[in-house]
Amino acid sequence: KEYSPEQISAFILQKIKRDAEEYLGGKIKKAVITVPAYFNNLQRQATKDAGKIAGLEVLRIINEPTAAALAYGLDRGGEQKIVVYDLGGGTFDVSILEIGEGVFEVVATDGDTQLGGDDFDRRVMDWLIEEFKKDTGIDLRGDPAALQRLRDAAEQAKIELSSRMETQISLPYITADASGPKHLEKTLTRAKLESLIEDLLQRTMRIVDAALSAAKLSPEDIDQVVLVGGSTRIPKVQELVAQKFGKAKINKEINPDEVVAMGAAIQAAILAGEMDEIVLLDVTPLTLSIETLGGIATPIIERNTTIPVERTKTFTTAEDFQTQVEIHVVQGERKMAADNKSLGKFVLSGLPPAPRGVPQIDVTFSIDADGILQVKAKDRATGKEAAITIKETSRLTPEEIERMRKEAEEHAEEDRRKAEEAETRNQADMLIYSVEKALGELGDKVSSQKRAEIEAAIRSLKEKLEAKADVAAIRAAMEELRRVSGEVAAEAYRQAGSAEAAGSGGKGDQDKGGDYIDYQKE
Repeated sequence: KEYSPEQISAFILQKIKRDAEEYLGGKIKKAVITVPAYFNNLQRQATKDAGKIAGLEVLRIINEPTAAALAYGLDRGGEQKIVVYDLGGGTFDVSILEIGEGVFEVVATDGDTQLGGDDFDRRVMDWLIEEFKKDTGIDLRGDPAALQRLRDAAEQAKIELSSRMETQISLPYITADASGPKHLEKTLTRAKLESLIEDLLQRTMRIVDAALSAAKLSPEDIDQVVLVGGSTRIPKVQELVAQKFGKAKINKEINPDEVVAMGAAIQAAILAGEMDEIVLLDVTPLTLSIETLGGIATPIIERNTTIPVERTKTFTTAEDFQTQVEIHVVQGERKMAADNKSLGKFVLSGLPPAPRGVPQIDVTFSIDADGILQVKAKDRATGKEAAITIKETSRLTPEEIERMRKEAEEHAEEDRRKAEEAETRNQADMLIYSVEKALGELGDKVSSQKRAEIEAAIRSLKEKLEAKADVAAIRAAMEELRRVSGEVAAEAYRQAGSAEAAGSGGKGDQDKGGDYIDYQKE
């Protein structure tokens, strides 16, 4: 089955909703959702649609850096200029805000929706693939299973290098050829990671410079820098930001993984009337234009304009006796309409025939507090109006949203069941491995009768797994294996104790049993 991006996003929102409901002990019906500041109009609308599919009334869409500033600046006194440097898994945003007297005003924002921690992981993956190819002559790019293991290992290595200078990447049995199985063993140093991602980090700093320029500020004008997103834990990121603004200005009081959610909660409390009103003045991240003669993108609302906002510009006809005009709305910073993101087209018809340049047509763009755009065109002579209808796949009808919401509800239990099955099977595999390992280590300390019992329990559990038995049956077989193998461990310890009393060094046997006992505790 194929899913739309909105449905996949809704699955994630549903999981978050369920977790929150379980924690709070009640139903959640409304939400404030944060998005990357550089999301365009269609991405914002798709996010609202995903919220509806998940069964939520979306009260407000706010930009992630703005939410972070809310969390940071709520209790601060005086006026401050702050930079929010937001480097997450998939996107990068930087916003510059002025805070004072309960007013949070975004004065500039910039970013890249295709730059983040995932790109760092890919650089490490590519390095591992090339190193493995050099060592073995095998290219892992065509092996999906190997690529998934590489992706996971690359991410884990990146995380570990935030707190240590080097890490070992070990992937046994990554592939095989005619000579047998192949293993990947590599040491990745922090310095090597930094060299692999240096150009990506420099891209973030160029975006910071662009935002400062748009705000007409220098690094010296900034009072605080708030780091947001897990990728800001990378030491090199902190070093580059410190070089730009000064180490003393970097604020580390707030967990970078939690600060955006805290800001969203504050905004929700304000909307619910549970907190004093804070004036939140956000901006539109990209210029909104219409296509005019020659394919030029003529701006109506410039980027970094405070929202909500409404702007009107007057246009005329390009040819004699035109009775209709097509309005093509685009979003982006390019000069030609074709190079920007098309948001949609609509037609204003019924114009009285007149020479070119005579009719006057008012085109009005209005952006609401969620950053979502409405466009209308009006002929001054006749009063005729037309409004935009975005005919994009990411814009869904109410019927489609309702259908997807019901599907999401229907699949919620199925998704939970599948996750439970997978987790149980993983636990069973680990138990089998641990018990077989312990049997091998204990050797003749296990009586033949007890060994036969354990092997029978192992066979039973393996059969349940191979037959894809239900969770209850697998758990029952696991419990039986734990019971019989637990008796062996106890017997081994008793024997070891006797041996030690006789001076035969039983301590070594106790140590050997440690792995198994730890597993039982889990």
